[in-house]
Amino acid sequence: MTLTSLFVFACALFVAAGSPGPSVAALVARVISKGARDVLPFLAAMWLGEAIWLTCAVAGLAAIAETFHYAFVAMRWLGVCYLLYLAWKMWFASPDREAESLPDTQSPLKLFLAGMTVTLGNPKIMMFYMALLPSIINIRAVTMVGWAELVGTMLLVLVVIDISWALLAAKARGFLKSRRAIRVANRASAGTMAGAAVAIAMR
Repeated sequence: MTLTSLFVFACALFVAAGSPGPSVAALVARVISKGARDVLPFLAAMWLGEAIWLTCAVAGLAAIAETFHYAFVAMRWLGVCYLLYLAWKMWFASPDREAESLPDTQSPLKLFLAGMTVTLGNPKIMMFYMALLPSIINIRAVTMVGWAELVGTMLLVLVVIDISWALLAAKARGFLKSRRAIRVANRASAGTMAGAAVAIAMR
């Protein structure tokens, strides 16, 4: 891969991944409600999910993705249901506790599965890699080294973007001191999470 091709890919991904969407909404809602300390499995799953989509695009698996359309539909609806479940829990979470302990943590495996279902079921990500990526770079000319360079570039861009979103959400969470603020944050996060679920379901 030439530096120009990698730069164009990085710029396009920066715009696509940096714009608020279901994945960003789920990440921000998660950090605001539960803090950034244990969010790494969620982020790792999001990055791995995007790497899977990138690999499918480079390998020319768009036709296979179409063949297994119903599997991707099922994955999307699993993600929608899980996001709605999280939104329900956030909405009814008790505000009678300190911000630092609000709410209780989840297992890394559950966080990882949540991030994976959100990413693999996100039509915005799917369209970027399957439809837009081939118009940005010559997919047929990508070698194994080129694929590794694309994955490395993708991870660099996503780490910068997602960590920035997580830090901003954590900063906002730091202002939650009162019982009323905690309740507002819980319900705002619930609304954001539910909105992400609706956005995924409607596309």
